[in-house]
Amino acid sequence: MLRITKQTDYGIMLLAYMARLPHGHVLSARDAAEWSGLSLPMVSKILKSLARQDVVVSHRGAGGGYALARSVERTTVADIIRALEGPISMVECGSRPGHCEREPTCPVRINWARISREVERALESVPISEMIAACSSGDLLPVRPSHAAQAAKAAASAGAKR
Repeated sequence: MLRITKQTDYGIMLLAYMARLPHGHVLSARDAAEWSGLSLPMVSKILKSLARQDVVVSHRGAGGGYALARSVERTTVADIIRALEGPISMVECGSRPGHCEREPTCPVRINWARISREVERALESVPISEMIAACSSGDLLPVRPSHAAQAAKAAASAGAKR
């Protein structure tokens, strides 16, 4: 059975959630963990990996967090898989040529390469915007304001009461 890792599955889920937010909205790792039910260390690890590969942009400081680096139509499932798992290939020799002693005489190598290209092409054709498009609004959790936004609102409310 072919599978992506749990980390990549969670990464796709997190980016699908981010795709629902207004473009440029900064989401803290804490809010992403709270929304998803994943541990903060797991969410932080995923978001940092995605930031290193320019899938998301990291914003430091108070009110910091992560935002999509590109529009939801231009961020694909393939982008996320490559960022979290490396090159897309169905077999080890497809992503690391020269690492198999049978490579020079392998009768199926060319066909595995062709299959890998087709799988990658299929994943490239699915933007994150389509990952959430088939869901009804009841299937998705509501967008929550960030902790920084909640704190600012509480501070403004407290100041108005004085």
